[in-house]
Amino acid sequence: MKRHFRVVAVALIFVSFLIAAVGEVRAAETAKPAAQQSGKVLEVLQAGSYTYVQLDTGKEKVWLAGPTSQVKPGERVVFVPGMPMTGFESKTLRRTFDLVYFVGSIDREGAEPAKGALPPGHPQTAPGAGGTVVAKMDFSKITKPAGGKTVAEIIQEKKRLSGKKVAVRGKVVKFAAEIMGKNWIHLNDGTLKEGGEDLTITTKAEAKVGDTVLVRGVVVTDKDLGSGYHYAVIIEDAQVTVE
Repeated sequence: MKRHFRVVAVALIFVSFLIAAVGEVRAAETAKPAAQQSGKVLEVLQAGSYTYVQLDTGKEKVWLAGPTSQVKPGERVVFVPGMPMTGFESKTLRRTFDLVYFVGSIDREGAEPAKGALPPGHPQTAPGAGGTVVAKMDFSKITKPAGGKTVAEIIQEKKRLSGKKVAVRGKVVKFAAEIMGKNWIHLNDGTLKEGGEDLTITTKAEAKVGDTVLVRGVVVTDKDLGSGYHYAVIIEDAQVTVE
């Protein structure tokens, strides 16, 4: 009899865990994207390709960082909360923020979203995330380095190349400085299909949009930065030479 009760008790515990797990799955399936928020601009700081804005949301004061924006103190803006960074240091501004949210865009309330801004919750709103090429560039003179790979080959062969050092040459189509202690380069060499994602590089080196660079670094796949930001392939801590 006691054995029977123990079996029943174990079964009930198992069923309880199963019900809880199903509940979590259903909650995840019905979860909605982060809601748009608004606030009054208190302070604006320009830093290269990023604009830092301090807002009063009515509940709290927060710092946002997003693509260059021309908003001014006193205006009301809208945003979708993005990737939070604590203790973030901007070397350009020579300032450390206790907490700053990196967002896809910072737009005036009631205005059309900035051209090229990414939709709310899009994983490419992460600093340095890959994206489509934003400028028309001439890649006709870009050649694959000896023993190296093209951007398309790295993306296509990412599983086989994971953990291996590669060399790739291309043009800088986007550049973001001093995000999470690194510079972020978006690279394209013309081998990608139109509308395809460029290759993301992290480095200590500096470059500017339009530069032809030779990159040497280790291929990393399935890179998860947390907060829903994930990279299928990225080259980290690369050596970058401007040619």
